[in-house]
This record gives sequence, structure tokens and C-alpha cells, in this order.
Amino acid sequence: MSLIVQKYGGTSVGTVERIAKVADKIVAKRREGHDLVVVVSAMSGETDRLSALAKQLQARPNVRELDMLLSTGEQATIALLCMALDACGCPARSYTGAQAGILTDSVHSKARIKNIDGTRISDDLAAGLVVVVAGFQGVDNEKNITTLGRGGSDTTAVALAATLKADECQIYTDVDGVYTTDPRVVPDARRLHVVTYEEMLEMASLGAKVLQIRSVEFASKYNVPLRVLSSFDDDGIGTLITAEDKDMEQALISGIAFNRDEAEVTVLGVPDQPGVAYRILGPIGKANIEVDMIIQNVGADGLTDFTFTVHRNDYDRAMDMLQAICQELGAREVIGDTKIVKVSLVGVGMRSHAGIAATMFEALSNEGINIRMISTSEIKISVVIDQKYLELGVRALHDTFQLDREPM
Repeated sequence: MSLIVQKYGGTSVGTVERIAKVADKIVAKRREGHDLVVVVSAMSGETDRLSALAKQLQARPNVRELDMLLSTGEQATIALLCMALDACGCPARSYTGAQAGILTDSVHSKARIKNIDGTRISDDLAAGLVVVVAGFQGVDNEKNITTLGRGGSDTTAVALAATLKADECQIYTDVDGVYTTDPRVVPDARRLHVVTYEEMLEMASLGAKVLQIRSVEFASKYNVPLRVLSSFDDDGIGTLITAEDKDMEQALISGIAFNRDEAEVTVLGVPDQPGVAYRILGPIGKANIEVDMIIQNVGADGLTDFTFTVHRNDYDRAMDMLQAICQELGAREVIGDTKIVKVSLVGVGMRSHAGIAATMFEALSNEGINIRMISTSEIKISVVIDQKYLELGVRALHDTFQLDREPM
């Protein structure tokens, strides 16, 4: 018998009929002899509906009361799922985040888990119950309900798996695993059987939407095996996300991630002197605008150009700030472009193979695609290209590195 933590997202529990099907899955797993803790999200669309109600009363809702409101979405789902399990003859008990012993800090809407007291859950498991826990929420030291922000239910599931020392944490979603790239862009994209935490963190940060970064970080920190499975077409295999196995032959490239939400800004003719990067990026950082890729050209005639990327939602604000900074520095002008994308190769196999960057650049060159920016890490190579070349570039790279084939 093993202990499994399962998490079902909003789409998986979006209707009463789907909740009944989730109950059937749980009952089948229980009959195999496994102990189960199940974490659920609010029914699809419910969190948005509640947020819209709040904004009808306050343009910027009180964050404490908003957390109180949003937490009711998951509370409805846990009760409905336990009713469905009870109807199947499977004894179950539902818990809110607070009842499950999930203690967080007091940062409403994006709280972080500080500790979990798993005693109550462990007692219920020993008594033969399936435990159903509301994801996305906890309680602070003052007994205020808090929510964990986007992807919070994934984080709840992984944190419970770590606390209870579960054998596996299974994330059920609307896809059946992690693919070499988005199958909507490359129909021949292949489902990966195993991905390392490191690779999944890179892919999540680079635009892959399968898992939220926080949950993968948590799983990596506490060595919790994660498996991504489909709620609708479950073959029981999915994709396992785990620590790197030194004895396992690693694929050269595991996947291609891309991000459509990038924007590029450039300050031209900046005085080439110490501290100029801070004078540009300092105010940007203080405005909570995240900067991704950065390039500063070699200075000529005492001047240099400074280019970086930001999230497209922050582009207008960054440009407004840079106009003022440009005048202070005596720079020539500020230019920008929102029609760019970032495409990245990810794979732990890069550590032991040379020439990958050159192969990537050649593949893009053969398709007439110009590279505007480049950044690398030990297991990643990212390039910024024009938005219109996204699908062509991803397909070319997928073909070049033969990602449709199983690794030998």
C-alpha cells in the first residue's frame, strides 16, 4: 500500500458530472489498496465569478475579505466531492486549508506556506478515510483565511505530499503529460515519460503552462515525485517529474518552451560609464517590473546601447519610466517592440554535449529567422526572435533535434 496525493484542477471538477467521474477515479485507486489525500480547486470559472462580484462593490477589493470570498470556491468543491464519494460507498472527509493544518504567512492573495500539521489527516487515513482538502488556501497565525495565489492548489498538493511523506503526488489536469513542445504548434510533439525538476523549472519559467513554478520548486526542495496526468484520458503513465538519475541516459534536448508575453526595450546612446546599468534598471526594479534578458553593447565613442526584455503587460509603464531616465542620463532615445517572442531549448543533456547552440542558430538561419537576443544557462539556450516567426522557428528546432523520436 502506498500513500498518494492527488490534485484535480478546476476543469477536472468543472461540473457535477465531472466531479462524479473524479470520484470514480478515486474509488478505483482506493480499491487498488492506496491511501489517498485529494486536493481540489474551485470549479472552473468560479474564482473569476467571485472576483467579478467583489469588483462590483470595490474597484480594489479589501484583500482580507477577498481571500475570505475566494476560498469558498474550493470549499464548495470539497463538499461536493465527498458527497460523490459517499454515494459510491467510499468513506471520505473534507477539510478547508485551515482545518487541514496549513499555516501560512499573512500576505493575502499570495501567501506562502510556513508549516503543515498533518496529524488530523494522518489519523483519518489510519481510519480508512479518503481525505479531501481545499487547495489554494490556508490560515495565518491570527486565524485569517489566506490564499496562495495562481497555481496555489498545485502548491497545496505538493506541500501535503512532502509533509505526509507520500510516495507520489499526482497532478490531474486537462493534458496527459509534459510534451516536447506545445502540440498545437507542432502536431508531432512527443509526450515525455520523465523530466527532471531542473528541466521542468526551466520550462515552467519559460512559458510552459502545465505546472506552476512554485509547486515544482517545492517538489524539488523536498524530493516529492510529481506525475502529470489527464483527468479525461488517463492511461496511468503521464509524465513523471523527479530528481536527475545519474545512471539514466539523458536526452540531448528534452523540450522547446516559448513565451509570447515578451517585450523589448532599448535605450540608445547611453553614456558608457560605471553605474549606468543600475541607473536604468534600479527604478525599473523598484517599480516591480521584472526584467528578463539583458544586453549591453560594447561602448564606442563613449556611448553604448542598453537592451532588455520585460513582460508585455509592463511594456507601456517601462517605456514611460525610461523616457524620464533617458533625459536624466543624456541618452539619445528610447525605442521598443512588443512583437517579439522568446524560444528556448531545455535539456540536462546539454551539460555533456558541445555544439548545441551552433546547431540551434544554424536551424533558425536556414529558415531566414534573425536572432535579436541570446541568453544561456547550463541546461537552457534562449533566443528572442520576431513574433511572426514563432511557429516556423519552433517547428524547425523540433525537426532539427528530432524531438518526435524516442531517445535511444
